[in-house]
Amino acid sequence: MKPAAFDYVRPTSVAEALSVLNSTSGAKVLAGGQTLGPMLNLRLAQPQVLVDITRIPELAAVSWDSDAVTIGATVTHAAIEDGRVPDPTGGFLARVARGIAYRAVRTRGTIGGSLAHADPSADWLACLMALGAEAVIASAGGRRRALLSTFVRGAMETELAPGELLTAVRIPRFAREARFGFHKICRKTGEFAEAMAAVVAVPPHGYLAAVVSPANGRPLLIESRKVDWPKAAITLDEAKAILKAADKLRQHADDDGYARTLHAVALKRACDEVCAA
Repeated sequence: MKPAAFDYVRPTSVAEALSVLNSTSGAKVLAGGQTLGPMLNLRLAQPQVLVDITRIPELAAVSWDSDAVTIGATVTHAAIEDGRVPDPTGGFLARVARGIAYRAVRTRGTIGGSLAHADPSADWLACLMALGAEAVIASAGGRRRALLSTFVRGAMETELAPGELLTAVRIPRFAREARFGFHKICRKTGEFAEAMAAVVAVPPHGYLAAVVSPANGRPLLIESRKVDWPKAAITLDEAKAILKAADKLRQHADDDGYARTLHAVALKRACDEVCAA
């Protein structure tokens, strides 16, 4: 199948892109095209206009300050994997990027596109939510930031309003004591995950953030600032207890508990990685 007919524009500034988005009904933003391309071919998406944002210099820029690193929306997974982007996590971002699909996909796919589509099976969503990252959003009225935990409303659903553009993601800097864990379960390398978990812990401060991402719903964030972090690996039963205590994954679990077990295994293995650090 081929895409339905559409017009194509390639703005060179955020202001120009916003002008097109606000003056054209049925416009869709195109960055790497690794998610949108198949949707167009299957006619799951049938925009009247494609707004290609890959020639906007601001969206490919990276900046940092004492608190965070801000990565432009069109920065590719490969750029992060190759260390061409400052990593406030000391290598954790590069490791996650390295596990996304295949190199060809990572060369084209962008961090902003992954977040804007909010596919719960995409690696960045769980990882960046656990890191407390913020989406930077531009509109005709100015700029705003939104925590990913609120930005994502459900599977393939965000709080981006018509006429708004995700321009960057802002990732906090972490202390040297911070530990990170990430695990996903998929049938083979390169496929979307059936279950995924990301864990961030700062033991001296008793801080813990864990995200479990079901394949068909909104990622579950478990966060606490008063945690006696274990010094040894947790058991599978303990991982299940964490999910049960959060009591938000129930709607995504199969009746036989298979999905819940997958999520618990992913969480346990991510926690084991943190404990082993």
